[in-house]
Amino acid sequence: MEAARENEPQNQPPRKPGFARLTREISGPSIKDAMAGREISAQAVSVQDQFEMFSKNKENEAFTPEMLAEKWNLLLETLSDRPNLKATLNQQPSLADHHTLLLKIDNRVQEELIRNNKPQLVSWLRKELRNVNIDLVTEITIEPARRIIYTDDEKLEEMIRKNPELSLLKERFQLDFDN
Repeated sequence: MEAARENEPQNQPPRKPGFARLTREISGPSIKDAMAGREISAQAVSVQDQFEMFSKNKENEAFTPEMLAEKWNLLLETLSDRPNLKATLNQQPSLADHHTLLLKIDNRVQEELIRNNKPQLVSWLRKELRNVNIDLVTEITIEPARRIIYTDDEKLEEMIRKNPELSLLKERFQLDFDN
């Protein structure tokens, strides 16, 4: 028993069950394990077995937006080793209908990152929320381009737009930016 403990890493916090563990279980044998000389299981898991393993067909529990937010935050905690994905998923999704999660993102790079990780994300959410009908949909939000103000005249115009009384001050005190 003690010999088994000698091989375990020392002073490491206990692992949280989450996305990283799910990815390992789906992806199959690890190259790192093979290089370290650890035994590799040659048993492949079929797609059908993966589906049954991670989405129990009978589970169809209702969930609230609060439950979703709690599980979403738990998911974000498990992504500390994947900062790009964590930053992309930092926005809370909204419920588009009873089972569809709508995640608003900024660009196509984020969309592709989510698309590449969507099977694992959705499987994890289905398992945690106990609902096999959950789906994740993304929507790119486009913000209008803001004009950058450079010159003093442009700055003054912007300030007058926000506070029209500044134009009276400019006229009354005969202010000029030419000097």
